Amino acid sequence: MNPNYHYDIQLPAHMDPGKRYRAIFTLHGKGSNEKNMFSLVAPVSDEFIIVGIRGDLTLGAGYQYYELKSLGNPIREMFDQAVKQLEAFIHYATEKYPIDETKRYLLGFSQGAILSMTLALTMGDQLKGIVALNGYVPAFVKTEYALKSVQEVSVFISHGQFDSVFPIEIGQETAAYFENLTDRLTFKSYPTDHGVSEQNQQDFVSFLTKDADVHSYKE
Repeated sequence: MNPNYHYDIQLPAHMDPGKRYRAIFTLHGKGSNEKNMFSLVAPVSDEFIIVGIRGDLTLGAGYQYYELKSLGNPIREMFDQAVKQLEAFIHYATEKYPIDETKRYLLGFSQGAILSMTLALTMGDQLKGIVALNGYVPAFVKTEYALKSVQEVSVFISHGQFDSVFPIEIGQETAAYFENLTDRLTFKSYPTDHGVSEQNQQDFVSFLTKDADVHSYKE
């Protein structure tokens, strides 16, 4: 199988050839690229295989996974295709590299967060957990997609209190949606715009290194 996406893979420095590793698949924001995501997960690169997935559509000097009709309104056909292709890619990478299929995580920012949450809902316990930074779940995903249980999926959602792209209310609504679906939810907000603060990174790194075995809490 030829993957639909260009990707960057970072393997732990001292790998045991007989071991399968936890993996984080990163999904970047609109107009960015896979390399810009690596610094966010670099602190766990000795414990995880890091797979940075580049969007397959160009946007200026960067990339995206789908196009928009308007802000917060994906072109449905392109979004549907991206979700299917990304799920196929996750399976492709799991077969190609020594990835433990029971310990796969997604970490996405903005457009990548939107896709990470959607994939959690469509893949269910095929994922161990997700980190969704400043995103939301499209309404049509909630009402028209075939959704799987995320009761066993650990979910870390964070949002900027001063996010000028997706207001904080969107983050709060998104967290409330997942709160009804899983007991393994962590939701935190930070005094930032549409970005990731150092404290935000420290918190999700802690979440990941604890193997997502954390109690639900909110802030």
